Amino acid sequence: MAGIYIHIPFCKQACFYCDFHFTTSLKKKDELVGALVSELELRKDEFKNQTVETIYFGGGTPSLLTNQELQSLIDSVYKNYQVVTNPEITLEANPDDLTNRRIFELSKSPINRLSIGIQSFFEDDLKSMNRAHSSKEANNCLSEATSHFNNITIDLIYGIPNMSLEKWNENLQIAFGFGVNHISSYALTVEPKTALDTFIKKGQYPPMDDALAQLHFNHLISETAKQGFVHYEISNFGKPNYFSKHNTSYWQGKPYIGIGPSAHSFHGNTRSWNVSNNTKYIKSINENSLPNTKEILTIQEQYNEYVMTGLRTIWGVSLEKVQQDFGEVYKAYLIEQSQKHINQQLLYINQDKLLITKEGKFLSDGIASDLFKLN
Repeated sequence: MAGIYIHIPFCKQACFYCDFHFTTSLKKKDELVGALVSELELRKDEFKNQTVETIYFGGGTPSLLTNQELQSLIDSVYKNYQVVTNPEITLEANPDDLTNRRIFELSKSPINRLSIGIQSFFEDDLKSMNRAHSSKEANNCLSEATSHFNNITIDLIYGIPNMSLEKWNENLQIAFGFGVNHISSYALTVEPKTALDTFIKKGQYPPMDDALAQLHFNHLISETAKQGFVHYEISNFGKPNYFSKHNTSYWQGKPYIGIGPSAHSFHGNTRSWNVSNNTKYIKSINENSLPNTKEILTIQEQYNEYVMTGLRTIWGVSLEKVQQDFGEVYKAYLIEQSQKHINQQLLYINQDKLLITKEGKFLSDGIASDLFKLN
């Protein structure tokens, strides 16, 4: 099984923390959608022996596309690829785009999963992040969306400077009240060259507080567990049968094609990424040329990636798979490097799987880097 990711590089306005590729100009939207349709056709042979299980519209803000534009892209997938009977088709959307009428129209389309960028239910938080929607719109869209869609995930951001634990808890309880079956939650981070980075350097925004973020993260784990969510990946919490099939395919090393400017693709030991420029992307596609850069991953790079992604999930890192795919030397190295973290009760081994403990989850990226093979 495989997945297709389609990047829609348009936003109404720039969130202060975002470093994804996007533009706030919609001038080339029609051209871009046409190029996406063409790229899907140009790359069909890459999946001639694969069956597509998931289609994911990410961005940017995919909900800026009309239903007709989204349908044209879905039609192109079905025309050029083998697709399972009931694929998971996800649309990332912002609350301000999800009017009652739009939600109803989407519910009649092939899209069967919504990923809604709530981030916070509080007005002051939304303004501090320069989000395009209001607290009222966040509540209204979820009230309507949950009456038409069963499969909904929302994004929430924790670790916002000066956010009290009580306020973070209220965010969670509001989310639970809507009965959503999946939550993706991320710490507010400072990416280079973003507006947030500039504000902090100028003293116009408080610096990040790791201790606060960890406090929020631990509370997130405990509260979602009480509601029946499974913490199946560091940033993802789903009720049984509501895990993201698309994102899970990334963590389990399944192949995927990334369509659109800046989109990444992966297939076994190869990776590629498209140019992060809408004009160059459109021009190249119109010339029937793929605007991407490719690399072949070494055994060492494949091992490091497997450790990084596996350790973030409830499925862990299989010692047997490490031995089969990379050899006894890598397995021995992994066990040796893991020992200090096992002694600190941050990692443990169960049924030949290397897993991260609750105490280790907040430190997962650092722990994984300690397990990488560097030479």
